[in-house]
Amino acid sequence: MADKTVSKHLSNLERQFAANDPVLQKTAKIFQDLDEIEFELGLIDNDETTARKTSWWPIVSTLGGYSPAKSDFVNRYLGVQLHTARHKFTVLQYTPQTNTATLPGTALDADHRLPFYQISRQIDLVANGEGSKLNGYLELVTVNSGKLKNKLLIDTPVLNPAAENPVSGLLRKYVIGISDLVLVFNDLFEADADLIKDTLAEIVAHQDANKFIFVIDHSEIMIDALKSQEIAASWQRRLAELGIHTGQFIVLSQSGDTSLFDQRFNNIYNDRSYRILGTLENSIRAIDDTIFSEVEEALTTWKDRCNASTLIVLGFIVMLMLFAEIAVGILELLIDPIIGPAILATLIALLTPLHIIVSRVHAKFLIKHLHKRQKQLNLSEDLAGLFEKSLSFWRILMPITDPVGKNKKNRKKLNGLIEQTKDLVQALNDQFSHGQQPEYRSQYDAYSYADSEEN
Repeated sequence: MADKTVSKHLSNLERQFAANDPVLQKTAKIFQDLDEIEFELGLIDNDETTARKTSWWPIVSTLGGYSPAKSDFVNRYLGVQLHTARHKFTVLQYTPQTNTATLPGTALDADHRLPFYQISRQIDLVANGEGSKLNGYLELVTVNSGKLKNKLLIDTPVLNPAAENPVSGLLRKYVIGISDLVLVFNDLFEADADLIKDTLAEIVAHQDANKFIFVIDHSEIMIDALKSQEIAASWQRRLAELGIHTGQFIVLSQSGDTSLFDQRFNNIYNDRSYRILGTLENSIRAIDDTIFSEVEEALTTWKDRCNASTLIVLGFIVMLMLFAEIAVGILELLIDPIIGPAILATLIALLTPLHIIVSRVHAKFLIKHLHKRQKQLNLSEDLAGLFEKSLSFWRILMPITDPVGKNKKNRKKLNGLIEQTKDLVQALNDQFSHGQQPEYRSQYDAYSYADSEEN
């Protein structure tokens, strides 16, 4: 089999981090090793990479209720006056140009360098046909604000009972999952309990990730430090009743002090590194825990159906032979030392290609099933690709249900990649305990579709 070529996206990532972030550079190399294994298993194509499973941007997002507190804060903090769509998920990105540009949601869905890549597929799973209406849910806005350099800010739409639907719930859940830092404004908890039920469940589920800042907006009045502590403690008790026990609380006052936000914003590069390493480890473990088990289950079902179909045909042949024995008597021919083996050989010669044909027919139905399962599990890997690689001639004839590649050799490789990932987490811990990470410089400083190295 031909060796897999390194994805251009992965090559760009390695070069991007070569000078100032050895941990992420080595992370990209482990993704490359994982790509080679998945390519051999038929899970990805030659030009694909598992590194696209997560955004390599540091990501900040906002959650809020129907009041203007969230949008007012974003404008004040970025030092701009934005007029974004309040009903859309808006990705804010730095641009050196003075003019703000608004790009459609399809720009995000089509660009693997940005969050929401291929999100239309997931949208169609919860609301069939809505994936084609992506521009009604997403937009990309370029902003000339130094606060956004080398990071993205995702501003989620206000909670509106008339506008909430399964798609907005999916996108809000997705944003919380991919974000390194989430600013949760207190007016969110003033909304109707049923309206925030799913969002609240996501916050509770991710609270141990240390990604939430709960922003209490009192920007219209001056508040001293002691009063701020009292307000924060009151909200902390209130959220504890909702199951939220972790997270930082910041009270906004008329003073406009944003130093606490600056500290957390500067730390999201570290958070981003841990998130990518977490995605890498989950991707490695998913091969054994999810991919192999899904394909093995499909192979077992396929084998049972094929054997049952062949037995039905064989039973029909035996029935015909019994009728022939009753009618004309063929038992003497079957026990004849010359004719008997010849009849048996003929029977095997007929049943073998029939069994193969039946197997391929059943395989087509299971391939469709695996495509559905892949979407349901939100996997980028092609489950059907591994299934088809496991349908070799001898595997069709022999009672083998293990997917191709599920062996000690690959398990050893996967365990080795997991150990390398853990070593990088330890290196990251050591790096941040001994000193701050160097200033991050990215190829994404200014948004551009025309990346000459990728096109």
